[in-house]
Amino acid sequence: APIFGVDIDGSVNVWNQCAMKLVGYNTHEVMGHSLVKEFITDDYQVSVQTVLDQALRGEETANFEFPLMTKGGVRLEVLLNATTRRDEQGNVIGVVGIGQDITGRLAQEREYSRLIDTANAPIFGVDIDGSVNVWNQCAMKLVGYNTHEVMGHSLVKEFITDDYQVSVQTVLDQALRGEETANFEFPLMTKGGVRLEVLLNATTRRDEQGNVIGVVGIGQDITGRLAQEREYSRLIDTANAPIFGVD
Repeated sequence: APIFGVDIDGSVNVWNQCAMKLVGYNTHEVMGHSLVKEFITDDYQVSVQTVLDQALRGEETANFEFPLMTKGGVRLEVLLNATTRRDEQGNVIGVVGIGQDITGRLAQEREYSRLIDTANAPIFGVDIDGSVNVWNQCAMKLVGYNTHEVMGHSLVKEFITDDYQVSVQTVLDQALRGEETANFEFPLMTKGGVRLEVLLNATTRRDEQGNVIGVVGIGQDITGRLAQEREYSRLIDTANAPIFGVD
């Protein structure tokens, strides 16, 4: 893992081989130089300096994301754990940062988000609390709510009809336990008050460590199909001829 350290003035005094390979600077090029002023992009200098200052006060930070510029001018996305460094007497003498290059992961996540957003099917997602955190363009067109109107809101309590709230919540809870559901039918109310019939596949969403972080639902509007089926059944039932069927 890339590991670097700074003294109480913010000057680099630790720079391991992994950091060297990742960023492209050798130890002679970084030792004694200001980490924030010389290697952090302008838009993140204040926030990175804040993390370092907090660690110098003994307030450590985990999983802080920030960009780091390589020697070749490439912007890397790094996940940082900033740890207070002390001497034998317990005095703070600097900060050690253990990083993780998440550039590739973030690129994959952005591509994943793009594919979801432009998919030709309504797709929504909820976090472990049931709050909406994914709402693609097709869902927006189908239901009428834009992302600002749904993000952070409870899917079940605010967008599912009362008679189906318990069953939809059950499907979400099962997916949060890793038990996925296919072809579950439920009604969804549009912004205009129209009741749609939706066929849902509920899939467990996990992070890189395999921890469950929510549920993604891929839907299909079957309102028209069900209306046709009901009309077909009505025509058969009222036909002026004996009609029967076998499986």
